[in-house]
Amino acid sequence: MTKHQKRLSVPKSWPVERKEETYTTKAAAGPHGEEGVPLLIVLRDVLGYVDSKKEARYALEQDSVLINGKAVSDERRPVGMFDILAFVEREEYYRVFPDEGGRLSLTPIDEESAGSKLGKIIGKTQVTGGDTQLTLHDGQTLLVDDASEYDANDSIVVSNDDGEVVAHFTYEEGALVTAVRGAHAGQIGTIDEIQVTPGSSANNVLIEGDDDRFETVEEYVVVIDENFTDGGDGE
Repeated sequence: MTKHQKRLSVPKSWPVERKEETYTTKAAAGPHGEEGVPLLIVLRDVLGYVDSKKEARYALEQDSVLINGKAVSDERRPVGMFDILAFVEREEYYRVFPDEGGRLSLTPIDEESAGSKLGKIIGKTQVTGGDTQLTLHDGQTLLVDDASEYDANDSIVVSNDDGEVVAHFTYEEGALVTAVRGAHAGQIGTIDEIQVTPGSSANNVLIEGDDDRFETVEEYVVVIDENFTDGGDGE
């Protein structure tokens, strides 16, 4: 299977110039599905820390590049929304956050904030033993004791060290949110109204932003904390 992908066909969220060259690196299988951006693109095209795949591989061999607290050795490892990137030797830390064009961008954060990651709950199932398994937007799963505390579309902050939930943001009117896809990707505001649509159609969400009021579908909305807009950890 090829490890290259045509630039013109990459997802809109990828931070690459589509017309500079014909091909770019293809993401390996992993978190975030097709939306995941290969780490090489972040290192080379976004940050400029390396000039080639060979340099990226050498850098990763030093175990000083972490994603969500774990050292990464594969330059094709997918990076996606709300991942935490840590460059230990440089003492630099970033949160992956959608910008207003829908592209994934890097928000500088402090070392303490890099210890945990935001996740949107997209599934909740009962498992053997009575625990509840939560599935997050990037495919991560974790077990919780109290099923009633969490619902789909809520957001949680998970510790990178032990996988424990350290903060919980409820999806409800009045919650601070960001749109992560669609025409309003990257915009932040407060939920004014959740319009429940009968049948299988998506629910609409009316959001009051700083400058305007906009509407998007529920799938594109993620609850955040005000600290996520200024480099804080959401706690």
